[in-house]
Amino acid sequence: MIRLQNIEKVYRTDTVETLALNSVSLDIAKGEFLSVMGPSGCGKSTLLNIMGLLDMPTKGEIRIGDNKTENLTDKQLAQFRNKTIGFIFQSYHLINDLKVIDNVELPLLYRSLSAKERKELAGKALEKVGLSNRVKHFPTQLSGGQKQRVAIARAIVGRPEIILADEPTGNLDSAMGNEIMDILLQLNQRDGTTIVMVTHDENMAKKTHRLVRLFDGSQVQ
Repeated sequence: MIRLQNIEKVYRTDTVETLALNSVSLDIAKGEFLSVMGPSGCGKSTLLNIMGLLDMPTKGEIRIGDNKTENLTDKQLAQFRNKTIGFIFQSYHLINDLKVIDNVELPLLYRSLSAKERKELAGKALEKVGLSNRVKHFPTQLSGGQKQRVAIARAIVGRPEIILADEPTGNLDSAMGNEIMDILLQLNQRDGTTIVMVTHDENMAKKTHRLVRLFDGSQVQ
């Protein structure tokens, strides 16, 4: 589902050159649940951004399914991301002025769907994460765990084949973190969604199929 070959990412300023990723090669199978671990600043989020086509590598090749991505225009990349990849972030990235259901609908605004179709899909996504009773609430009226459930619903509303999760349990206590992890495991096992999760939590990583470790931008496991 995802193939990275000899990925290198260098950030340059006028005076400093930082090697964020160094010759990372990785194959992730369809339906796999992969964890990525490593100390802060080792390149985990950079790797996830490259997998999600939010950032381009300095060197190397990315394939998502049968699609080579380096020749796609920005518009084509945006369309491909919208249909294929769902993103979950540690800090939720919800819009406080929008109701829960409107936050979940956001990725669907870029598709040719009626308002009724968007509402129906958003409602189904919220039902999957156990928040059908919160559709008219605003994010400020929710707990951290509920906000992350909304973020997951937003990530899955367009039925993506891939979910990329950056520390999805990082801001939560252990009980709520386990609930969020259970939802991700259900999405993987029930729907066959391919999931790549960056985490600092060994216990969460042990629940996934495979663990990759990064250190100073290089893959060490």
